[in-house]
Amino acid sequence: MRAHSFFCIALLPSLLALAATAHAQAPVAGTVQDGAGHGLPFATAVLLHLPDSTVAASQTTTAQGAFRFERVAAGRYCLQALALGYAAGRVPVLVGSAPVQVPALHLQATATALKEVVVQGRPPLLEQHADRTVVNIDRLNTAGDNALEALKKIPGITLDQEEHLHYRGSGSVLVLLDGKPSYLTGEALSQYLKSIPAAQLSQVELLPNPPASLDAAGTAGVINIRTKRSILPGLTGTLTGTAAKTRYTRGSTSANLAYNVGRVRTFGRVGIGYSDFYNQLTVKRLIRDTTFTQQNYWRPLTGYLSYAAGADVALTKHHTLGGQVRGSYSAQDAQVSSESVVTAADGRLAGYLAMRNPRANTSRDLALNLNYRWALDTLGRELTADADLVQGATAGHQDFLPLNSPPTGAVGALVGQQRSRQGSDVTIRALKVDYVHPLPGHWRAEAGAKASWVTTNSRLAFEKLGATSNEWQLDSNRTNTFQYDERIAAGYFTLSTTLKKLELKAGLRGEHTHSVGESPTTGQRVARDYFQLFPTLFASYQFSPHDQLSLSAGRRISRPSYQNLNPFINYTDAYTAMQGNPYLAPSLARSFVLNYLHRGFQVLSLSYLLETNVVNEVAYQNDQTKVTTTRPMNLDQALTLTLSSGGHTDLTKWWGMDNQVGATYGEVQTLVDGQAVQLRQLGAMATSNHTFNLPRHYQLLVGGEYNGPSVNGLFALRASGAFNLGLRKQLWQEKATLSLKLSDLFYTDGWFSSLHYQNINTDWVNRYDSRRLTVSFTYKLGGGKTHSARTSSSADEEGRAGH
Repeated sequence: MRAHSFFCIALLPSLLALAATAHAQAPVAGTVQDGAGHGLPFATAVLLHLPDSTVAASQTTTAQGAFRFERVAAGRYCLQALALGYAAGRVPVLVGSAPVQVPALHLQATATALKEVVVQGRPPLLEQHADRTVVNIDRLNTAGDNALEALKKIPGITLDQEEHLHYRGSGSVLVLLDGKPSYLTGEALSQYLKSIPAAQLSQVELLPNPPASLDAAGTAGVINIRTKRSILPGLTGTLTGTAAKTRYTRGSTSANLAYNVGRVRTFGRVGIGYSDFYNQLTVKRLIRDTTFTQQNYWRPLTGYLSYAAGADVALTKHHTLGGQVRGSYSAQDAQVSSESVVTAADGRLAGYLAMRNPRANTSRDLALNLNYRWALDTLGRELTADADLVQGATAGHQDFLPLNSPPTGAVGALVGQQRSRQGSDVTIRALKVDYVHPLPGHWRAEAGAKASWVTTNSRLAFEKLGATSNEWQLDSNRTNTFQYDERIAAGYFTLSTTLKKLELKAGLRGEHTHSVGESPTTGQRVARDYFQLFPTLFASYQFSPHDQLSLSAGRRISRPSYQNLNPFINYTDAYTAMQGNPYLAPSLARSFVLNYLHRGFQVLSLSYLLETNVVNEVAYQNDQTKVTTTRPMNLDQALTLTLSSGGHTDLTKWWGMDNQVGATYGEVQTLVDGQAVQLRQLGAMATSNHTFNLPRHYQLLVGGEYNGPSVNGLFALRASGAFNLGLRKQLWQEKATLSLKLSDLFYTDGWFSSLHYQNINTDWVNRYDSRRLTVSFTYKLGGGKTHSARTSSSADEEGRAGH
């Protein structure tokens, strides 16, 4: 309090001097609403200087229809609000030295689009804000892609060998869909994102240091995927169909619809699809003087359904009630086979083992959200509340069928015919409340609280076929159950201000966690109880109308996923196993990001991420049985430094390009069984996408990406990349789009890595059907601008609920 008082006293002479000058400046803020009192997101607010009506400033409204012009010079203005499908609104504004709050502008819907609104171009690929980078998906060549494939094209986002998302060199990232959880992690999350066409995506927000109002989970930050949603009255939306050919085929169809009438806004999204693809993994392991070469071939046939629906109702001018439901279902049958060749030191064949292990699994989830918004006044005071209930379940079985006897001295972990049955159930309950309160001057305060309760139940039954009885017998050593209960209570406070050209925002979040994981079968029980504080800081300085420097810093946490805590053991083949770790501790991180922009071009972006107790896979090799088991472990620390630059450039009226180049440095230090292990790697990355506007509404798209050598936990990654071609045709006065795309033309994409420490000497080559030809057709119902959805209260918990 003393520091705040001293700061205000020190600032007072400057404020008085500023007010006394002829060049007084003040902020101008307000909201743009439709006739029912809903905020109009992504409308255009234009400030016209009087009497000559020159444009002093323009801005796009937020998802709540709000706008705010900083540092407006004293004088007379006309504020004009424009939105496609609505009649324009105007109001006079007189600016002096005090902040100006403009009464809400109410726009009335029109039968036809506004003639005075002419869109001359598209937004840039990257938009830099104080706390996030916004990627406009329409600027990427994503014709026929799904959401997961689109994410991989974004600078800073990569996929590992199992198609798990990584951001800023770390797999500890919180993924939101329209501010809501995807509910799945790992393979299940990847499958869910594959069910969403990239054509339904509007933006992807990258938040390396999210504000205190969001969960502190995800040491690398937050990836928020925004889908398209129309704000026009009546029925609008898009219908999309895709078909792709690789070695096999895949196809999908989806609808993304909105219906808005009066005080009610509704939306619905549904997608169904079928996928037949392959993944081929080659692992070469050196065990003493013997070489094991393993070829694993995986061909999953997957059918999936995803859906979402919701409504917002303006009860009165100040009160809005909303609800959403979201879910998914997938069923997969996979043909899996493996071959292991054992070669002696002199090069002769020492053994051979072939195995078939077909597997099948199903996954489903259902999420319900109820939300409420109370706009207390027109000055910006607002109270919001969310309640969430999420339930999910998985079930699966796997058979292990050896085709021949194991070689002598390399029996492995699976002798004879065996099979496993497993399943899990997850329930998440969450409540949160947020409050926003403008303060005198240029200050703004936010506060909120959240409580969540998660329960999971997992089960695994292992059986083996009796050698003489020919009957299935329960393997009690591998059969297990696991229960996990976690409760988190959190609260936060943030304060922000604008001082001439400087914008500041600081926040503090506290989270208390109590968790218990236990296995009634083995008697294992692990309880944890801890409290952590997470400060955040954002600063932005406007040197000139075209130059901006921004800084963000924060502290974050990553709690282990519920599946990683599960001590069950699963097998890929006779020599490869994966096991959870109930003793995992949460990892913590310190993060720093510095950005400099000139005319919207990211001249410089510097990222620093230091994680301690970081969770990553560690391989342990038994030289006697020849079995390698990977377990998630807490590594001591991982450092990632990234320096990048990029943006959009129009070379001609018909040729535009988006480029991003950067350098990375990764370092991992830890102890494995008491021995020091250290990895260091300096690498490079680059993306380049070119759009050529051709006659007759054709577009040619050429682009590619390159990821240089890097480190991921104890894995040393080699370079990979892809070159893509696309052709797009606008039809029927731009109501429809037909796209053709050839991905990874030279078949250079994949996961290429190695593990070298202690007795581990392993090289991995993972290839999949990245080279493919895709045809996509999209048809628009209605038209207009889009907005994005709200954030639920269970985002962190759902992101960790892997199946």
